[in-house]
Amino acid sequence: MNLVSIRIITAQIESLVKFYEQITGVPAIQYTPDFAELKTATATLAIGSTKTLQFFGGESVAQPAENRTAIIEFMVEDVDQEFNRLKNVLSPYIVQEPTTMPWGNKSLLFRDPDSNLVNFFTPVTKESVKKFATKQE
Repeated sequence: MNLVSIRIITAQIESLVKFYEQITGVPAIQYTPDFAELKTATATLAIGSTKTLQFFGGESVAQPAENRTAIIEFMVEDVDQEFNRLKNVLSPYIVQEPTTMPWGNKSLLFRDPDSNLVNFFTPVTKESVKKFATKQE
């Protein structure tokens, strides 16, 4: 089994797609006005409008801008460089500036326009670097 995608449901698909394109540098593939994907080497971030919920049983299945548990994580080459690149864009959304975590990653935590938590991180300790190098082989 492989985890291949995370999907965000939003009432503001155009602005959320633009936000993720800007922060990741990955162009979205907009399949319909109500569904887009940003594909990375290891996984896909899908963004669907609330209109797509009709295919999953109706609007009560998921509520946009209500996430309080999941964090969308992107491993980046240099979290400090990304922070400097995006500082102006992210300033209203920053939760935590780049900080080295006890598990060995340097992490930048912010919210997207729908308040979903997003983490840009770079492995910085020997153990963390080794862990992620092993996963990519």
